[in-house]
Amino acid sequence: MKKRTPPNIAPKEFYDPVTCPIRNIISQISDKWSLLVLTHLRFGSHRFSELLNALPDISQRMLTQTLRKLEREGLVLRTVTPTIPPRVDYELTSLGDSLFEPLSALSAWALEKQPVIDRARQNFDNQ
Repeated sequence: MKKRTPPNIAPKEFYDPVTCPIRNIISQISDKWSLLVLTHLRFGSHRFSELLNALPDISQRMLTQTLRKLEREGLVLRTVTPTIPPRVDYELTSLGDSLFEPLSALSAWALEKQPVIDRARQNFDNQ
């Protein structure tokens, strides 16, 4: 009797929610606000109030949490200028900027495949 070999699967680490690099990184940038904030910062440094005005449906609390998370991940740099009141500016780090190469590829794929995805959704919904 021939011994069956298991199918090729990803290493065990990819299935562990703690050690999986894909889960770890994607979970930090795939929320509702992170990519919007990062994209806005791609065009230059911005003050907190400018970001808040650029994203009119984000709350001050959520913007603060998002910026802190992105700063913790090393994607955003926070610079405080000691004035009265203190001036706080946010900008992308080189790591944050490097995220746009794969994001550009994903964006191009989404633009190209949107009609195919729309048709698939419509076919599914019509079943």
